[in-house]
Amino acid sequence: MPNLSLTPRDVARELARRYSTMTHEELDILESVLVPMKFAKNEKILGEGETCEYIYWVVKGLVRQYYFKNGKELTEYMATENTIVMSIESLFKEKPSSQIIHALEPTIVYAMPKKELEAVAMRSVNIQILYRKILEESLIISQQHADMLRFESAQDRYQKLVKSSPQLVLRAPLVYIASYLQMTPETLSRVRTAVLLNS
Repeated sequence: MPNLSLTPRDVARELARRYSTMTHEELDILESVLVPMKFAKNEKILGEGETCEYIYWVVKGLVRQYYFKNGKELTEYMATENTIVMSIESLFKEKPSSQIIHALEPTIVYAMPKKELEAVAMRSVNIQILYRKILEESLIISQQHADMLRFESAQDRYQKLVKSSPQLVLRAPLVYIASYLQMTPETLSRVRTAVLLNS
């Protein structure tokens, strides 16, 4: 059992606060499915070819989700504290993931097993709402990222990330930030300089 600063009850309450109000009994049920996990820096949370069985809530640390294309690593998503991460296609199709999730820092997560979460959601409307809202949030974030890459300039992309995820910008290696924003490290360096000069 990892040494955790937050108890399963704390995490259940935070999830309820964020996604759906719950009774004490429903909090008990949600708490019962939470699985604490601890990962060392650079340890894989989900490997390529493994099937994603969990929705992960990051309690502490920094997580990167990426895949390979033409031999290059492309960053799909990064998550800091109080953020959900999962390989959504692998989770729902129950097939091997083409994506890799790994810890960029020593990381603690509480994992929600999909099958158990679905089983308890059948007995609780509020847990059903929580489950739906987590999935909605994940899809919206994915759509927003795709739209940002399609329609916004390099400088606008970087400024939006600074505004929405300042901790990410401070803590993640620049090479991964550049990959996430689909620009070269050199372009990111120029963009950062321009933003600093204009601020």
